[in-house]
Amino acid sequence: MTRVAVLGAKGRMGSTSAAAIEAAEGLDLVAGIDVGDDLEAVVEADAEAVLVFTTPDVAFDQARWCLERGIHVVIGTSGFGDDQVARLRELVDGRSGVGVIVVPNFSIGAVLMMRFAAQAAPFFESVEVIEMHHPDKVDAPSGTAVRTAEVIAQARRDAGSDPLPDATTTDPDGARGAKVEGIPVHAVRARGFIASQEVVLGDPGEIFSIRHDSSSRESFMPGVVAALRWIPSHPGVTVGLDEVLGLE
Repeated sequence: MTRVAVLGAKGRMGSTSAAAIEAAEGLDLVAGIDVGDDLEAVVEADAEAVLVFTTPDVAFDQARWCLERGIHVVIGTSGFGDDQVARLRELVDGRSGVGVIVVPNFSIGAVLMMRFAAQAAPFFESVEVIEMHHPDKVDAPSGTAVRTAEVIAQARRDAGSDPLPDATTTDPDGARGAKVEGIPVHAVRARGFIASQEVVLGDPGEIFSIRHDSSSRESFMPGVVAALRWIPSHPGVTVGLDEVLGLE
């Protein structure tokens, strides 16, 4: 049994995850921490792994606190960039046996969507990412969209693809979206969405789109459980669920 604490336990993802952990074989929920609670409760509960679903402004510091105490960390907070991942690597370096995994999206379907998009991207002249979330989400673009754009860009670099065609010269309001490694990313925030993303690829005479929709937070729970089961035996820093699912 892996003893697990959840940070952000009263939030939407945290509370759903806590219920999934309690129901999962091989995992034991020993602490639920939220705003105002003392992190020392994690140590007092003898937690071996921590699931972080707090806000971006505190998640990194909480992860660092846990790693400094030899506690494995699974980070579900969106918005971790390359700089923060590099800082996590510095924290983990030299700490024998401790591991951390940063997961942009716990949905198995979303992981496959990113992989398929990376495979398809070199075959098309154009590619853009559209992500759609509920209006209570605090960061944009989503971590999933950023990661998708990164893997698409890398796949196109590896294939020697030409730059994306775009004749736009005037866009004072940013209608063409954000650029993540040269890939346009558009964020929609509208009531009714949980988490959706579409990758649109185009060539002369055809459009190919890859879309994934999560209609409930339960869709993320198989990935949460898999990451928590996997991390105690995989030290170091990992990004994404690909290795957890055997896709690497």
